[in-house]
Amino acid sequence: MTDTPKHALNDEPIDDEIAQVLRAMQFPANKDAIVDAAREAGVSNDVITVFDALPEQDYADADAVEQLLGGNGGPGLSI
Repeated sequence: MTDTPKHALNDEPIDDEIAQVLRAMQFPANKDAIVDAAREAGVSNDVITVFDALPEQDYADADAVEQLLGGNGGPGLSI
């Protein structure tokens, strides 16, 4: 058995942190509220950067955020 680097497997640790923030969010929420929630959750700067790159708009639910994040070349999230 070999150790897999944390950044392998489609950045799963980042996806886990993103999912953690979205599960804890109250929706609807705008981008700023999502970024603030990520900071309060103490997630990595990489995750905050991902949320900060979202378009300025209101998001009805976590699925709306997930669809945008998944549409940026990623596999989407399973939350």
